Amino acid sequence: MSGNKARLDAISAVINYKPISEPLNFAETPAKELFACNVFSTAVMKQRLPKPIYNSIMATIQQGTPLDISTADAVAAAMKDWAIAKGATHYAHVFYPLTGLTAEKHDSFLTPNGDGSAVAEFSGEQLIQGEPDGSSFPTGGMRPTFEARGYTAWDVTSPAYILENPNGTTLCIPTAFVSWTGEALDKKTPLLRAMKALNNQTQRILKLFGNDDGSLVTASAGPEQEYFLIDRNFFLARPDLMTAGRTLFGAPPAKGQQFDDHYFGAIPERVLACMLETEHELYKLGVPVKTRHNEVAPGQYEVAPVYENANVATDHQQLLMLTLKRVAEKYGMVCLTHEKPFAGVNGSGKHVNFSFGSPTLGNLLEPGETPHQNARFLLFCAAVIRAVDKYALLLRSIIAHANNDHRLGAHEAPPAIISIFLGDQLTDLFEQIKAGGAKSSKVMST
Repeated sequence: MSGNKARLDAISAVINYKPISEPLNFAETPAKELFACNVFSTAVMKQRLPKPIYNSIMATIQQGTPLDISTADAVAAAMKDWAIAKGATHYAHVFYPLTGLTAEKHDSFLTPNGDGSAVAEFSGEQLIQGEPDGSSFPTGGMRPTFEARGYTAWDVTSPAYILENPNGTTLCIPTAFVSWTGEALDKKTPLLRAMKALNNQTQRILKLFGNDDGSLVTASAGPEQEYFLIDRNFFLARPDLMTAGRTLFGAPPAKGQQFDDHYFGAIPERVLACMLETEHELYKLGVPVKTRHNEVAPGQYEVAPVYENANVATDHQQLLMLTLKRVAEKYGMVCLTHEKPFAGVNGSGKHVNFSFGSPTLGNLLEPGETPHQNARFLLFCAAVIRAVDKYALLLRSIIAHANNDHRLGAHEAPPAIISIFLGDQLTDLFEQIKAGGAKSSKVMST
């Protein structure tokens, strides 16, 4: 088929598109009732676990106390009963290997009895640890294939959830993925170790200020997600999009983003319907999506969640991208999350709103009304500046891959360097400190 014929057929299919999904009705089931209905949350645990077991697992989640096997057995039994009641037949340890994708290994709850029948079983040992074959995952060359055994370990700080399918459901358990000698083989393990280090060092500093209540200091993140939606017929007519996730050649459109008229414009009806169903599914998974809007490039959109624990936010980010892609198919579209799918227009960034703090002290990077008098804030702010300066190469390497480096430096994307912009007030404040001491805070205009 010629390129022109394929395009004409795609245009005809777009013109004749008819939705296949049943309309949603948020009036029948309000969003607040949907939210986290498929999550084994602390509220569900409080309802289903004996009080001593609940207190024990919450101490592990909130304070990092060791998890004993009796608590794990009780949690596993409650989790299994809850999942089966929601139609689950299997459980899956979900992890994030160095492929840049999500991985999962599914195991059935059913165990043969020996008399021709079967029982549903799920032990604390099965909850805590799994053993997927690690031989085909990237390792950075740290070990040969014959030593490639990998283990998944339950991340107790990120809640399990139910993933729905038209033919059933699966209990999904967020896990870390490590080698038999303890090396990280995934993206979650370094994050958990970094959050532990952040808590340890922050507690050390807080003691100097007399803040020694021991409450856990955690990082918070709110990763925004930009993406493109294109009709599936156009997608299938482009082998480069199908194979590489971006166009490799082609003519620029007659009208691109020159007028910025797509930015925050009225959302097309078909796209809005897709967004609404995506949010419907994300609400059930406890993902706190908050904002949706048109982005700058034609066909580009954004969804942004409320900030939450950085580890949970990372898991939710993976679920968000997965859900966007799955729901888009139901509306005859393909969701592109590639950082730079089209030349000549904006790429898709993933802006992350970051901070850290504790339940009792709040946000430790909050300057307050008079930041020049807020010594605790100034110290932590200076520590962040120092860390970015000292470890700039490490930070740069974390985001360095073919897709993102193709985006950086063009069409509103930041340059491929690490920098800090403090704003007028904080810049003036640190200039005062440099000159001998902070005396006042510059009044910010509104």
